[in-house]
Amino acid sequence: MTKPLIELCVEGIDGFLAAQEAGADRVELCASLMEGGLTPSLATIRAAVKAARIPVHVIIRPRGGDFLYSEAEFETMVEDIKALRSEGVAGVVIGCLTPDGRIDEARTKALVEAARPMSVTCHRAFDMTADAREALEALIRCGIDRMLTSGQRDTAVEGVAILKSAVEQAAGRIVIMGCGALDADNIRKVRDEAGLTEMHFAALKTVPSGMAFRNPHVGMGGTEKDREYELTLTDGNAVRATIAAAKS
Repeated sequence: MTKPLIELCVEGIDGFLAAQEAGADRVELCASLMEGGLTPSLATIRAAVKAARIPVHVIIRPRGGDFLYSEAEFETMVEDIKALRSEGVAGVVIGCLTPDGRIDEARTKALVEAARPMSVTCHRAFDMTADAREALEALIRCGIDRMLTSGQRDTAVEGVAILKSAVEQAAGRIVIMGCGALDADNIRKVRDEAGLTEMHFAALKTVPSGMAFRNPHVGMGGTEKDREYELTLTDGNAVRATIAAAKS
């Protein structure tokens, strides 16, 4: 079996550098993975591209929450994509839905058009659609190159039947990239059962902040105060172990 291409989902420049060093084939560069990934700053994108020996794909997601965007939000997505065309970014990662849980084909086509010649991936907005088979055909009609999915379940292990069905339905018309709590223990099983050629995971670890002084009277952004003294980092050892399992 052909060894799968491995994409790492990373937060910020440190996450990118750790994933690249650990052997990732490609990265999805994000900010705020606590919210599922938001568009990183232009300076972060430029730093990653400058350091990159592998393709950098950037998520285009202006906020957390659902994938039903206002007109103003959608316009910022188009402009973000246009800005990245001259930055050496290999691809963008997008997703827009209608209120009834379908792919918003008009907006998706507009984003694909704005992105070319960059590669375009649809993120797990697909997993929030009402009809997986219909949504996959919609993405193909829109010219999407790749679809990221956990098989419409919390984990790829739970969603493996839908992943397999999507690979069969796609029939080479679009790449199905599997994700969802993949690790060294389960990635090979999911790869084989679903027939995946591309796989995506994050391999995160939480470490204590280096801050010696901690003000007990104030919390930022409504989070738990303890959370402000933790860092979420890409775990290079876990990345290496999971890649080795995926390619064995």
